[in-house]
Amino acid sequence: MRCLVCKADSMIESKCTYFAQLDNCYVIIENVPCYKCNQCGEVVYTASVIEKIEGILDKAQNIASKIFIMDYTNAA
Repeated sequence: MRCLVCKADSMIESKCTYFAQLDNCYVIIENVPCYKCNQCGEVVYTASVIEKIEGILDKAQNIASKIFIMDYTNAA
């Protein structure tokens, strides 16, 4: 897979931490599957992962008070 930023052919499967700022809280989702560029560090998510993240954020916004941290593998 080719990196969209640096155009290097060095995207590898990895896991990362996803940060989001919602209206009433901050959400941190750990261990999110992604593709990460070995050269520049750019992170890309598949469409299915993005859909799951959106679902997690919807749920978190309803129950979180200020900061909400969860593991992707347990929430997806």
